[in-house]
Amino acid sequence: MTQSLVPDTTLPTEIPESRQSAANAPVSSLFSLSKRTVIVTGAGRGLGIVLAEAILESGGDVICLDILPAPSKDEWTRIEQTQKTSGTYCSYHQCDITDEDAVTATLTEAAKAASKRGNPIRGLISCAGIQQMLDAIDYPLDGFRRILEVNVTGSFLIAKHTARILWDEGNSGSIVFIASMSGQIANRGIHCSAYNTSKAAVQQMSRSLAVEWGQYGIRVNTLSPGYIRTSMTDQLLAEKPEIEKLWMAGALLGRLGAPEDFKAPAIYLLTDGSSFMTGADLRVDGGHCASA
Repeated sequence: MTQSLVPDTTLPTEIPESRQSAANAPVSSLFSLSKRTVIVTGAGRGLGIVLAEAILESGGDVICLDILPAPSKDEWTRIEQTQKTSGTYCSYHQCDITDEDAVTATLTEAAKAASKRGNPIRGLISCAGIQQMLDAIDYPLDGFRRILEVNVTGSFLIAKHTARILWDEGNSGSIVFIASMSGQIANRGIHCSAYNTSKAAVQQMSRSLAVEWGQYGIRVNTLSPGYIRTSMTDQLLAEKPEIEKLWMAGALLGRLGAPEDFKAPAIYLLTDGSSFMTGADLRVDGGHCASA
């Protein structure tokens, strides 16, 4: 009869995979973005610019992209202050992520500048997205297409060209798509069929790219927030104030999310601390019970 258990006295003292893992490092360095540059889309305001600030606080440089001509003045002031205290660098570029020529030109220029600083591009947070609350039965075709163009096609284009830079420069990296819990559940109180469809597509796109790019050291994950108090959400609540009461009834922590709640999980997905995590969806929704 063969013995099924391996005696612990015969276990190897060294595991080969440990030498291959980027996580084989002191904990203090596992959550640092030092010597790296990260692209953040939708970084002109709201969640995107908050995550850009978090990257700076973690020692990384940031390339902020947004369709807005200029970022929010007050929020950019904080970015400038953080650059000074952390010794990092942040630049802002107006860019329509659905325009592939614009994406290519902007990222090519930014990648050259990052390499010159000695902090090559090693990551992306794809945060840019749009929302519209409208009954599906009345949804105009051009509106539905626009949601998909920005939230899905735009996310794909920025990921594609970031991956190309990583490939060309021979670097590993981490791509984080900001998806939504609405890609997995049906929201109560609001009708957002196009938005929810787009976020489900982003989650599946992430899994597909993770399979395709993992062999090149490029990790791809999604971060799925629940309800966040942003200017976009506040606009929806202003139109239908009764929704806030409905949302709060399902909030186990007794509050809606804030952009700052997503700084830590986003940084985790970018750093070597999550070096064995790819093709995953990290859902951070405050315990909302929002499924129909």
